[in-house]
Amino acid sequence: MKSKDFSTARRDAIRALGTVSTGALIMPAWAFNPTNGIASNRQKSGIPSLDKFGIQLYTLREEMPKDPKGILKSLSSFGFNQIEGYEGGQGMFWNMGHKDFKKYLDDLGMEMVSSHCSIFENFETKVEQAAEIGMSYLICPYIGPQKSMEDWKKVTELFNNCGRVCNEHGIRFAYHNHEYTFKAFSGMIPHDFLMKNTDPELVDHQMDIYWVVTGGADPIDYLERYPNRFRLCHVKDRMKTASPEERSASCDLGTGSIDYPKILRIAKEQGVQFFILEQERYDNSTPLKSAEVGAEYLKKLVFS
Repeated sequence: MKSKDFSTARRDAIRALGTVSTGALIMPAWAFNPTNGIASNRQKSGIPSLDKFGIQLYTLREEMPKDPKGILKSLSSFGFNQIEGYEGGQGMFWNMGHKDFKKYLDDLGMEMVSSHCSIFENFETKVEQAAEIGMSYLICPYIGPQKSMEDWKKVTELFNNCGRVCNEHGIRFAYHNHEYTFKAFSGMIPHDFLMKNTDPELVDHQMDIYWVVTGGADPIDYLERYPNRFRLCHVKDRMKTASPEERSASCDLGTGSIDYPKILRIAKEQGVQFFILEQERYDNSTPLKSAEVGAEYLKKLVFS
């Protein structure tokens, strides 16, 4: 989710624990499916595969500050029934207070299932508020590449501690990946190190499928090697024309190269519970229109 207009909380995290490196990327053949497989499978069963799906509000980061209630109402009308927040200038709850924000979502028939947030300040207060309104997760959105194995060990300790705080209040903690954790470092793959050294009782993971693919890794491989560890996912497509080296290549869901009918079927089989659309780039559209296109895709999606 990193971009030039990253939220203040995310910039804090980046300053604290490093910045992204942009190495050469090798895109594996399995990542590509020119048709995304949706039409033929829909003809076979005609039954959409997802009962619920959400949207990360960072997708609407330009629009939300202007009219939070109006944008949420539009998202509800598109068919989104789950919301994932982030910390912008108006906080996770858009200056409404956490209980008022929940009430507004209730009135729209939506629920806030999770939020990205800075884990470096007032974390316990955020956990308490999230628990009070029935959220399931607080998520670290970015930690940055580390300079040593010792630094990665400190990250796993930090995540386990965050997980303990969340667990004490009856919610869960998760980490959201970017591409850099799938790049070899010091004789290991950082994401494997994270998976093996975070306590499954305390720490879950949110797989951003776009960033796994952009990092040259196979999301299906990770889902199958670590069952029930990835409990949320970001569903974000990658432009068919993007070169392997291009990081900023997200596009309207269903128009890109990632085989979501196959990947999301396996994700569900391996324990993913929340399917959350996110988009960061809009070449020929607007964020709100892209959100509507994404909702239509998810409403009709049939697993392959």
